[in-house]
Amino acid sequence: MIFSKIRNRIRLFRIKNKEPYLSFYQLFGFYPDNPELYERAFIHSSTHSTQEGKKINNERLEFLGDAILNAITADILFKHFPQKQEGFLTSTRAKIVKRESLNKIALTLGIDKKVYSKKYAYTHNKYMWGNALEALIGAIYLDKGYRFTRRFVEEHIIAKLPELDKIATKEVNFKSRLLEWGQRNRMVIEFELMETFVDDGGTSVFQTAVILENTTIATGVGTTKKESQQVAAKTALRKLKKDKKVIRLVEYLKREYGDESYAPNEIPIFNP
Repeated sequence: MIFSKIRNRIRLFRIKNKEPYLSFYQLFGFYPDNPELYERAFIHSSTHSTQEGKKINNERLEFLGDAILNAITADILFKHFPQKQEGFLTSTRAKIVKRESLNKIALTLGIDKKVYSKKYAYTHNKYMWGNALEALIGAIYLDKGYRFTRRFVEEHIIAKLPELDKIATKEVNFKSRLLEWGQRNRMVIEFELMETFVDDGGTSVFQTAVILENTTIATGVGTTKKESQQVAAKTALRKLKKDKKVIRLVEYLKREYGDESYAPNEIPIFNP
């Protein structure tokens, strides 16, 4: 560690344009060995940047960073909860690496100041900063290796979250909650992908419907299929509690088809 710091200071002294290196160190706490990796990590696809005739953006690094982040988080949870089973560990990891959390952490790190994108891009992709954080993790892994990346994740992501034990007990999986509701009430809940398209910024957009016994009660939109399902499930859960039309529909189903003679095709027309 000491020799690494000395080497970085010597290299920094030789560099004419020190500002990018200094600002990078101030934000993330280390100097890059391969600056090009980090530059690419902050190029959003909306810029349509090219290099030698080929498009360059952070999507490949984001893919790698997502996998590395999941592996590191799994490693940490495996050691922190030695008695817990696979389902618990998977659920807790999903809560840690969820898009909302990564986006907030990215903003605290100042990643929004480093990302190069078109002005309209964030309105179409509200998790752009979190995606860039994953790309940064991918760049760190390629540049510094697993152990260094693990330390970065521990210091800049895990340390900024509530205690792992508190995270583990927090319920955030709306899809699971909705499916459990369906099981308790003996009603079939299905998720149907309604539409997929690419917006002006090149971001894939998914729209999913929640279907209660052949009747659509909610929809959700996200930049991944999983995210759109979670948004749709969250909306459906809210409607099951507060939307009078949905509540009346559930009451009708329980009253009319609460036994083995249930006939879903006889459900009255419902407009969500």
